[in-house]
Amino acid sequence: MTNTATNPSFDLAHLAHVEMFTDRFEESLDFFTRVYGLKLSGQDETSAYLRAWDDYEYATLKLTRSDTTGVGHIAYRAASPEALARRVAAIEASGYKVHGWNDGDDSHGPAFRFEDPFGHVFEIYWETRWFEAQTDAERAALKNTGSAFTGAAPRRLDHLNLLSGDVTEFRRFMETCLGSRVTELIQLDNGRIGGCWFTVNNKTYDLACTEEHGGGNGRLHHVTYATDQREDILRAADIFLQNGVHIETGPHKHAIQGTFFLYVWEPAGNRVELANSGARLILAPDWEPVVWTETERRKGQAWGLKTIETFHTHGTPPVKKG
Repeated sequence: MTNTATNPSFDLAHLAHVEMFTDRFEESLDFFTRVYGLKLSGQDETSAYLRAWDDYEYATLKLTRSDTTGVGHIAYRAASPEALARRVAAIEASGYKVHGWNDGDDSHGPAFRFEDPFGHVFEIYWETRWFEAQTDAERAALKNTGSAFTGAAPRRLDHLNLLSGDVTEFRRFMETCLGSRVTELIQLDNGRIGGCWFTVNNKTYDLACTEEHGGGNGRLHHVTYATDQREDILRAADIFLQNGVHIETGPHKHAIQGTFFLYVWEPAGNRVELANSGARLILAPDWEPVVWTETERRKGQAWGLKTIETFHTHGTPPVKKG
């Protein structure tokens, strides 16, 4: 280990929300609210604003009507107005594609948008809208939690996984524009990085990027919400079974990051995960990435069944054949 600090600037507080496209809006909305257990904070002409029961913001998932699937944008909340200004300056000087400022939406104030080399759109903002319960049914029994819960009942937004053709270049983007640090990575025998796990705070990770093997560009692998405990995932599997949801793989335990997981496809085909990482945090200011070799990665999960083929090839939107 080195004696130099590897922790980021902490200009960004946390992953704030993900916009997901769906071409089956009503079915997707029913899944996320009735089955998956997110709360509907509100709707406008094109989008539904959803959150888990202990998310403090008005929305952590923006579900948007579209003629396609995949990710619309990924949002991080800045740690302060001054931190936002520092990040914007760094992004503008980075050479990456800049979209500029927008007015925000029902869930937050002005946001600065930019883009990675693979077509994923990011935004950062400071001014946000806190969730406020409107009915007694929404109100939590404990005043130090966000709201009541139903369905599979994930507690909070945890992370997402994006696909790219060059994980090393994506790593440079994350470190340059978001001030992220890498906590774990996969080093392939051919010299490429097969996957990278990033964080902007003391969570083990809030975003992962893995190699695109399906021939797409700017695609989404999955969005993940965290459960309160591992047993919630076992209960969720029964809820998904009862409601005819496609369970892709799990429950098993990942070797990388050590999360207990379950992956399903929502009605439009976007992959969604429930995960529990226990109490793992990255508290060391001089943490260096844990490197997994290709041989180690081929061993599969820490325990559980081998990951099925679709996990390595399926992403959204689907790649058009021919």
